[in-house]
Amino acid sequence: VQLQASGGGLVQAGGSLRLSCAASGRTFSSYVMGWFRQAPGKEREFAAGISWSGGNTYYADSVKGRFTISRDNAKNTVFLQMNSLKPEDTAVYYCAASFPGYYTDPRTARYDYWGQGTQVTVSS
Repeated sequence: VQLQASGGGLVQAGGSLRLSCAASGRTFSSYVMGWFRQAPGKEREFAAGISWSGGNTYYADSVKGRFTISRDNAKNTVFLQMNSLKPEDTAVYYCAASFPGYYTDPRTARYDYWGQGTQVTVSS
């Protein structure tokens, strides 16, 4: 599986962005998908995960209630809608795929494939 993330940019605090991650391959719907982020000088951290069907989602406490992960298996794409953005959300955001995976597992080592990352910068 090859993953291509897009949609990052510069936004003011309180604003919104929608990230997309397009996947290649016919087995996309078999993968658990996740979004991670990495701020300068910090380790990569889990933000959100979604089950293969899209029926179940899981969020880190830091983004719960503000971010929404979703997927469109017909289009091989996973999304991250980010609302009420804060300066501390500034990071490079990565999409990742895990098989067989479990959508509540936040460990980076559980994910097999990674996109190249897209920069999100939130100004105060």
